[in-house]
Amino acid sequence: MSAAVIVAGGRAQALDQTMSESQISEQPITEPPREGAFAPSRVERPSRGKTARDWILVAAAIYVLITAVSGIGAGFTMATGGQAGELFQFASNPFVGLVIGILATVLTQSSSTTTAITVGMVAGGLPIGIAIPVLLGANIGTTVTSTLVSLGMAKDKLVFQRAFGAASVHDMYNLLSVLIFLPLELSFGILERSSAWLAEATGGSGGGPVAAAFAGIGGAVRALIDPGVNVLKWVVSPLPDVWAGIILIVLGVVLILAVINLIGKMLKALMVGRAERIFHAAIGRSPISGLISGTLITVMVQSSSTTTSLAVPLVGSGKFTVKQIFPFTVGANIGTTLTALIAAFAFTGFEGELALQAAYVHVLYNLFCAAVIFGLPFLRPLPVKGALWLARLGAQNKLYVVSWVLGVFLVIPGLLLLISVA
Repeated sequence: MSAAVIVAGGRAQALDQTMSESQISEQPITEPPREGAFAPSRVERPSRGKTARDWILVAAAIYVLITAVSGIGAGFTMATGGQAGELFQFASNPFVGLVIGILATVLTQSSSTTTAITVGMVAGGLPIGIAIPVLLGANIGTTVTSTLVSLGMAKDKLVFQRAFGAASVHDMYNLLSVLIFLPLELSFGILERSSAWLAEATGGSGGGPVAAAFAGIGGAVRALIDPGVNVLKWVVSPLPDVWAGIILIVLGVVLILAVINLIGKMLKALMVGRAERIFHAAIGRSPISGLISGTLITVMVQSSSTTTSLAVPLVGSGKFTVKQIFPFTVGANIGTTLTALIAAFAFTGFEGELALQAAYVHVLYNLFCAAVIFGLPFLRPLPVKGALWLARLGAQNKLYVVSWVLGVFLVIPGLLLLISVA
């Protein structure tokens, strides 16, 4: 039998001394989070003037984002001479596209950046069949951030086991999603067909009132960003078309990297109080509430990496379990798709329909994954079980952690490339 342990303040808790670390990792505690862990705090409210200036800055950054995406589309058309499909035949193998999506997201530390760039390239002529694996790879690449956050808790074995479990459940979910949907896509074209139908319904000429509304929004946005795009084109106009297009793409990518980070930081500062309240009110109540809160918080801060990294210290401290946090990370995947939809409004007409299709691929993929994995009882527990198993190994020996990170983000992509060229 376990011995009673007297806690300061006269409280007593029964702790089974034979309980394994894996059991402890799934037992939420009521103690305050350890030092360094995220905990709700009283946030000083900024003045109304500062808040207004910050929102104006966010709006300006979104304007630059949409302008940069449009610039990438124009640059891609110029650089490829309208022959993007032929030029990117090397990426027609789905494994190559998947690797490009993983590595691009690992390097930029932002799936939003990868998807926004991909939307611009599709509008510029990149075939949607090549873009789909890139978008799927972006979901895998974004998980590295929360893994790195968990390494900051490596000193305490039990805390690290919990934290690494919270980080790796995102890896397990996204890997399982790709294992399910990439073969389905290659066999039946589910994402390509459904996104094409949805893009036609909302952006095509025969889509009725919804399409008319989207076209009106797209036209208004296009009128606003055209001056900025024209400035970018003027900067590169003295160069030959191919070089002008390449430099225009590079300028667009640099601008997207800059403003995505800025938008994330500004929205995090503006919404941190609300985000914390949603987080603590919803997590642990039910899987649906966790999923919805993950979606809402990611929409607020425009960064799934920020959202999932927020969960790591909470699980590490024992406030929540890996099982409780799992739906929250799935919601973060859904919330991050908003950036691609915003980027799609940089285009109108046929280009706009292609851009919308690319954005819808990202939205539908994440919705389908959540529906299938949560909807099928035999799939639902797999990411959590895999994460807990990996966390136990990682707590015993950090070499397992290093092997996992290198394997998922370097070795597996490398093997996929070798398979594709064999």
